[in-house]
Amino acid sequence: MGCKITWVFILVCYSITCASQIVQPCTTLGQTPQTAFPVCGSRSFTQITVPYCANHAIPVPGCGNDYADVNPYWYKFTCYKSGTLAFTINPNNTNEDYDWQLFDVTGHDAAEVYTNINLVVAGNWSGTLGQTGASQSGTYLEQCESVPSAHINAFSSLPDVIQGHQYLLLVSHFTRAPNGYTLYFVGGTAVITDTAHPRLQSAAANCDGMSVTVTLNKKLTCASLAPNGSDFVLNTNAATVTGAQGLNCSSSFDMDTLTVQLSKPLQPGKYTLYMQTGTDGNTLLDYCDNAIPEGDSITFEVKAPQPVPFDSISPVGCAPKIIQLVFEKSIRCNSIAANGSDFTVTGATPVKVTGAGGSCVNGLSRIVNIFLAAPIQTAGTYQVNINRGSDGNTLIDECGEEVLPSSRSFITHDTVSAAFNYTLLYGCKTDTIVCRNNGNNGITSWVWNFTGGYTSQAQDTGIVYNDYGVKTIKLAVTNGACADSAETTVNLDNYFKAAFSLSSSFVCPGDQETFSDSSTGNITAWYWNFGNGLTSNQQNPQVIFPAVNGDENYNVRLVVQNNHNCFDTAYKPIKVLYTCYIAVPSAFTPNGDNLNDYLYPLNAYKTTSLEFKVFNRFGQLVFSTTDWTKKWDGNYKGGKAPPGTYVWTLSYTHTETHQKYFLKGTSVLIR
Repeated sequence: MGCKITWVFILVCYSITCASQIVQPCTTLGQTPQTAFPVCGSRSFTQITVPYCANHAIPVPGCGNDYADVNPYWYKFTCYKSGTLAFTINPNNTNEDYDWQLFDVTGHDAAEVYTNINLVVAGNWSGTLGQTGASQSGTYLEQCESVPSAHINAFSSLPDVIQGHQYLLLVSHFTRAPNGYTLYFVGGTAVITDTAHPRLQSAAANCDGMSVTVTLNKKLTCASLAPNGSDFVLNTNAATVTGAQGLNCSSSFDMDTLTVQLSKPLQPGKYTLYMQTGTDGNTLLDYCDNAIPEGDSITFEVKAPQPVPFDSISPVGCAPKIIQLVFEKSIRCNSIAANGSDFTVTGATPVKVTGAGGSCVNGLSRIVNIFLAAPIQTAGTYQVNINRGSDGNTLIDECGEEVLPSSRSFITHDTVSAAFNYTLLYGCKTDTIVCRNNGNNGITSWVWNFTGGYTSQAQDTGIVYNDYGVKTIKLAVTNGACADSAETTVNLDNYFKAAFSLSSSFVCPGDQETFSDSSTGNITAWYWNFGNGLTSNQQNPQVIFPAVNGDENYNVRLVVQNNHNCFDTAYKPIKVLYTCYIAVPSAFTPNGDNLNDYLYPLNAYKTTSLEFKVFNRFGQLVFSTTDWTKKWDGNYKGGKAPPGTYVWTLSYTHTETHQKYFLKGTSVLIR
């Protein structure tokens, strides 16, 4: 079942010990969005155990608000080629329940996964035990919680991921058990493995010449960096490498920047730093264990301090609320005005800056985040301008130089809406639902999911149902940068069925028969035909059938019409009797010619508590019944009774008058 916060609270109430184990904050690397495992799409990831903890509520589109990342692990990756994403989570114990959710965090802080529902791409929170993930067999992009016995599909349909976008995958372990799982990515068309070879990209000497900041061309693993700096060697005897430290490696699995410490300051001039196999047995490795080749080198220059340039703006995602600036040299965090007054943002629409801050390590950061009052939701070109802030300066780099006022541009995309209209076309045998999304703001992809498993990728689509009830329609849209989803239900309430009942299956002369309509649906008209020329348009007609010359069987027909001008028909037989006068024949001839072959009380339709007995001339009981339709055939003790006179008695209660009768007479058996 899905990871509902309510269930965690129930566990807390049972036991203080349980509470301390389950709802304690997650501190293990990989168990928070900010410390997610980097993904190599060609490798599998095995978690032997899952530590117990919980972070925050998780927004799940169309499923309510009571979800959380319970006992989680988080994974991060970049899409290098657009396409579909397929993956499988295979529990070590198949009787355990794993849930997952995928987020597009391009241009967003990782913590926004807890508050921004627009970052959600797909997910599956079903209670089905065993394997889960995204595959061709999936029905919906987002599957809500369920009880295990419901056997809801644990695989969601394949989500689309976009080249250049960054994603977070949450794997949440609802079952409170220590067993882990294996995660692998197989079957999709998207490429989430960086095929670029890891290399040294750039290097810059720090202010005092005692260290060099090295920038890598991609994220590499912190574990592959030898702390003693033996992965590097200088082309000079003026100093030696004494250590190396990856940026943010204390709180992350990977790095794209590191600092190489030197034994003494370098004098101004140009130097080269070479890559070599360190004492840990390797150079530097990426997520897929690809290594920077030995001998790879990067040149840097030690020169007099000068202002650091404004380098670049990180890729901007959908509706950005944070703009991230990247600098060649680290910025002193205490020089960044917390109120954001060092920056203005101008462009297609007004933008208000409310704050700024760095990703600070030892008081320095190469990243500066600009916080906006509201997300930018309109497509256009915008500029970030560095100004002198309320603290009296612009920004100050690690060498004490002030950054000069400057500007850089970035491009945003329109947000999209998955809201859609539908038209319901009622039919007599089938109903048609026609749906349309307006396609505004450059929507390029539509994914429709309907109850019953039908899907469509057209902007305008429809579905025909031949059954009734509540149907769910879901739509996910994207314009390649922004995405949205919407869901609604449609009640097909036009089911109708003709049906009626009779007060009796027979009618006696002069009796009034009531026909009771029991049709279902929005019935607007009734058309009765009683089989003898009589008709009625009343809902519950009362009919007196004309006298007949002999018993007659009629087929009564009811045709009903509903509010959509549809018709349905029901039939029932009824017997109209010539007479209901109860009498016992004075003679009968049981010779098999189908004429007077039996002795019984005729026309005893309106009787209860009936008892009919026949005696021979010796007073012996030769026949007895309480069912008037069961008749004496003239046999006694397995043989034919002799001809002669027989005495009968008949007792009964009339069903309408409730009067009791006791009759006695004789009948002659003739052979």
